[in-house]
Order: sequence, then C-alpha cells, then structure tokens
Amino acid sequence: MQKANVLANIYQKRGKEGLPLERVYRHLFDPERFLQAYGKIYRNQGAMTPGATAETVDGMKIQDIHDIIAQLRTERYLWTPARRTEIPKANGKKRPLGMPIWSDKLVQEVTRTILEPYYERRFSDLSFGFRPGRGCHMALNHIRKKWTGTVWFIEGDIKGCFDNIDHTILLDIIRRDIHDGRIVALIGGMLKAGYMEEGRYFDSLSGTPQGGILSPLLANIYLNELDKFVEDTLIPAYTRGETRKANPAYTRIERLLKKARQDLDFDEIRRLKRERRKYVCHAPCDPDYRRLRYVRYADDFLLGFVGPKSEAEDIRRQLGEFLEQRLKLTLSPEKTLITHAADEKAKFLGYEMSVIRAENQLTDDVRRANGKIILRMPHTVVSRYRSRFSKKGKIVHRTDLIDENDHTIISRYQSILRGLYNYYCMAVNVGNRNRMFYIKWILETSLTKTLARKFKCSVSGIYFRYRATVLDRRVLQVVLERPDKESLVATFGGIAFERIPDGMGVADIDLTYEWNKLANKRSEVVQRLLAGKCELCGIKGEPIQAHHIRKLADIDRPGRRPKAGWEKVMAARRRKTLMACADCHRAIHGGLYDGMTF
Repeated sequence: MQKANVLANIYQKRGKEGLPLERVYRHLFDPERFLQAYGKIYRNQGAMTPGATAETVDGMKIQDIHDIIAQLRTERYLWTPARRTEIPKANGKKRPLGMPIWSDKLVQEVTRTILEPYYERRFSDLSFGFRPGRGCHMALNHIRKKWTGTVWFIEGDIKGCFDNIDHTILLDIIRRDIHDGRIVALIGGMLKAGYMEEGRYFDSLSGTPQGGILSPLLANIYLNELDKFVEDTLIPAYTRGETRKANPAYTRIERLLKKARQDLDFDEIRRLKRERRKYVCHAPCDPDYRRLRYVRYADDFLLGFVGPKSEAEDIRRQLGEFLEQRLKLTLSPEKTLITHAADEKAKFLGYEMSVIRAENQLTDDVRRANGKIILRMPHTVVSRYRSRFSKKGKIVHRTDLIDENDHTIISRYQSILRGLYNYYCMAVNVGNRNRMFYIKWILETSLTKTLARKFKCSVSGIYFRYRATVLDRRVLQVVLERPDKESLVATFGGIAFERIPDGMGVADIDLTYEWNKLANKRSEVVQRLLAGKCELCGIKGEPIQAHHIRKLADIDRPGRRPKAGWEKVMAARRRKTLMACADCHRAIHGGLYDGMTF
C-alpha cells in the first residue's frame, strides 16, 4: 500500500503540471492492488449480480488474482461482453445498464485507482460529478454563493451522452495523456467488448458501458474537453468589466438625498428614501459588463450569464457546435433551455433555482439579497411521492412490506424521509408546513396503513401502540428488546426540517483529494482471505474461497426456516462473508453442509 500511495503522489504531481504518464501498464501486475480493489468493491450490491456468465464475487480466491495478472503480463486478458438490461428513469424512459463479470470489475477498479490520481489534477474545478470528495451539494453551493446577479441560465443536457461517446476520440485523448500503448489497448478492449442482450451478442460501436466501474472516469476524461473549451474560450470571451456602472436614476436620488440631509428637511428625506427603494444602485443593462459562469455534473451542465439574451443564444450555439465537431455529441434541444433567472426557474440536479429580485421591498436585508441565487424543492417531487404511495388518488399501504417486522417497516419509511430531506435541505421551501411536511404526511399515512394491515387493526390503534415523544416531537417508534444486547430502536419522524444552506457536509471540504491518506492496512475481509483458514471446519493449508451473500437480512429474517450452521456463523459475526475451504463452500451451495464445528 505504501508503494501505491507513493505512486499516487507522483501521478498527482504530473497531472497538476500537465506532464504525460509513461510505463503505466506494469502497475497492473501488483497483487496488492487487486486485494485492495477486492476489499473495496465486494460490498457493492452489484458484486453478487452475474454478468454474461455466472461469475460473481462469491467464490473469490487468491488464485483468481494470480490468474488475472498472468493474463495481463502476456497481454492476453480478454474482456467479456457485459450483460445489458434496461432500468427505468424518472421521466418514464429506460436507461441501458451493462453488468460486467466479476473479473472485469476487478481489473476496471485497479485501472481506475491507477489513473484517477493523475486525472483528478487535470480535471476542472467546475466539474463535480463522479469525483472523490465532490457531489451534488458542492455544485449547488458553488452556484448559490458565486453566481449572484445572474440574468440568464443556460441549461445544458447532452443527448444520450454515455451511449454516444466516440471511442476513437476518447482513446486519442487518453493517448495524448498516457504514453503507454498497452494501457490504452486494454481500455480500448473494454470499450469494444460488446454486450449481451436477451442471449444475443451486439458490438459496442460507441459509448462507455453504464454500470462499469471505469466508465465514470472515462466519461469525465471525455467531457473535460468541454470544460476546457468553456473555461479557456467562452468564459474569457464573455467576461469583461470590473463592476457595473452606476444607475443614473439611483445616483440622482442619492444627490437629492444628500442635499435634503444638509437642509435638515426630514419630510423630503423620508420621501426620497421611499423613492430610492424602487431602483438598484447599479445599471441593470451595462454594455461594458459581462459575466459567464459554468458548472458541470456528469452530462448535465449549467451556465449563468450576465448580458443580453442574444449573446446567451450565441453561447448555446457555440456549445452545440463544439460538442458536435470536437466530441461528436449532440445537445438535447428540448432540455437545453435559456431561462430568465428572475422570472423563470431553471432546473439542475433536481432543484429549481432562480434569482431574487426585490427592488421594491422596504427592508435593507431583503434588498441586500437582491440578485442572490435561491434553491427550491420542486413540486414535482411531492407529486412523484404522492403517486408512488397512492392508488386511485388515495394513499395506500405497501403490500411488499407486510411480511417484514414492525422495526423493519418503520426503518424503511424513515430512510426514505431522511434521505429526501438530506438531499433537499438546501431548499428555501424545505421547512415545516412546506413540501417536506407534506411528503412526511404521505409517508406517515402509508406507514400507519401498512402496519394496520399487518396487524389487522385500525390506524388509530397503530398510533396508540407506536406513538412516542422524542425531543418534544411526536414520532412513531418501536423498541426491539434483545437479550444481553442493546435494544434496537426504529423511529419515524423527529426531523426538524430546517434549511441547511450549505448542504450536508460541503463546508470546508478540501478540493485536493489525498490518496496517501487512505488506510495503509489491508481491509478485514482481505486479511481473513489471506489467513488461509476455513472459518467452518478450521482446516488450514487448503485453498480458501470467500462465500458471499447479498445482505444479512437474507439469513437473519424472523419467521424463516431454522438457520443452517454456516448461516448461524455469519449471523453471529454480523458479516456478509465467510471464508471456507472448497469442500465446505461446495457443501453450502449444495445444501449439504452438516454443521461441522469450528
């Protein structure tokens, strides 16, 4: 690990200085990198999802790593076509999702850990998607704090971005930065591996496989060309002037006000102050003042422009031409909109945003907020949750949760409420008696009806059974007593719904991601794998395989059949993995494990 951290520091430095990388491929031969990759991605839910073959993380062993490295050394590693399926999008359409086999996931993760430190220093500070230490709230906070005075929003959306990335252009960009033909050929092989859909093979002529571990990094490498075009070409061309000129009407009243104060004419002073509030101090249309700002998150981007609409349309045209000519991508015409910042609402990352325009307000505090960006939670979020938990316009119970215990049911509903609030906590309309309050009512109604259906009682009976008070707030709470252990408590509600302007965890974040701060010791699952000891029969010296399950609930759910011996071991240790010899692992999958003791 120390060697990997030293290499990461070197790559960061070269990326910051704009120097190319050389002899990168040889770092794929390090078994420690594969062990680190395994320790990181085995927890992913997709690790147990089969690709085009039945291979998953289950059955992982040390020899698998050595076999992969041997193929890489001789440049004979063959990528397996990903299994493609379609998942629904929020707008009702479907998105293709590619699922690689486990070996390909390991190689992709190792490649990502090698290349990411270098490219993180080359990426723009205005790019926030799929990057360590960055996220949606940081992008929104950047807009809220630095886009004051915006007149026009240019909402950018690239049509089918990830499916239409040109392989030749992408590999040319990587080849420009990395002077190692073997690593470029390895990435090219992944891009051209194709996919399987409904048992048929299809060539992948363009795009990066959505669902691949390396795909987000490759997409950022590709779209970084757009970031550089905006930063190096558009922003300098549409940014000029230090400050706006003074507003003549405001300046005239200031002169009259000064004279009235000298004459001690208090009635005139009051009248002029009222008159002054009708104007802004700076000229709203200054031909010598322009500002262009930009933020990108994955394939969605937003520009804020101070200037006339005709120039905003010219910016949109230049963006479309650059994407089409340089990257062979197309702006989505129905989503690439020019929105007036004060009169309309732009949409970005699930929020609605606009600019406060309050020239006629009577308080100085409101006037100081004039021109500031405000973020709102859209009404469509409420409508979506109302539709999700309703049938024929009425809030209903969830049949899929009836068989769960009450602790699990309450926890599920609370996780939805907490997750939604955590994301929309920056919105000005997130507080009590606003949209989050209504969503809480929807969830609480569905929750009580679900519990009432489970226990065959009335909703009022559910409130009588589960109502409690936490920090002076009424909640629904269940306490699950456990012998010789701390009780498990599940609570629905109890969230203040207060606005958090800076979002969750975005304050004082260091934009420089330090790879050398990563833990130097191996993860616990890797140490157990390397120990070479079966955790069921206790045998040593035999090849050890890692038995994986998707989640502990699969073996820990009340009301199921009596647990097998291996299930009891996993449940007692609260682990989703179990190190077993080949015989024990075969017996587990065959349902023949006879309860050998450790």
